[in-house]
Amino acid sequence: MLKKIPPILSPELLHMIAQMGHGDELVIADANFPAVACAQRLVRADGHGVPAILEAILELFPLDGFVDAPVAVMRRLDKPGEPAPIWADYQRILDSAEGKHVAMEQVERFAFYERSEIAFGVVATGEGALYGNVIIKKGIIPPK
Repeated sequence: MLKKIPPILSPELLHMIAQMGHGDELVIADANFPAVACAQRLVRADGHGVPAILEAILELFPLDGFVDAPVAVMRRLDKPGEPAPIWADYQRILDSAEGKHVAMEQVERFAFYERSEIAFGVVATGEGALYGNVIIKKGIIPPK
């Protein structure tokens, strides 16, 4: 056990996010996502939902402040342009972690898969919400 590290973050997940550099992307995938097929590096978190994993990761992970939208979600097929219900949870978590509004972009399904294939890694969760996939882009920790 380590102090100040959220216990939901496994050693494998901590290792993956620690290796990432500025501009690298991490996919936090729902249970329906083809994680094994897409991932260059895969960490499993099957017993957890995306919101809990996202919140824990953002305690350690700076979002990229040099891009317009450091977060991407998969655009809905059934109602393009409309948010999926779970995205409100993501927005609350993102804004709280960064202390300001964080922009999320909607990415077409197959473009999302292509982006996932070149992402640094994928976290496969047990999230059951539809359109629960999210990509976060790592930023920097500014000097003190």
